[in-house]
Amino acid sequence: MSECSNTKPCTCTYPCSRHGKCCECVAYHRAQGGFPGCFFSKEGEKAYDRSFEMLLRDRKKA
Repeated sequence: MSECSNTKPCTCTYPCSRHGKCCECVAYHRAQGGFPGCFFSKEGEKAYDRSFEMLLRDRKKA
C-alpha cells in the first residue's frame, strides 16, 4: 500500500503496527469486516466491537 500522510493524530488507543497510518488501518479493518477504533467514540472504542452494528449504536448515542 502506498504511503498516506495524516493531518491529525491517531485517536485509537490500541497499539498496533498500523497505529497512525490511517490508510493501512482502514484497509485492514475493512478487510476484516469491521472498522478502526478511531471511527468510534471513546466509550465505543473500549468495547473492542468493531462491527457495523456497533458503529451504528455508538453513533446514535453521540
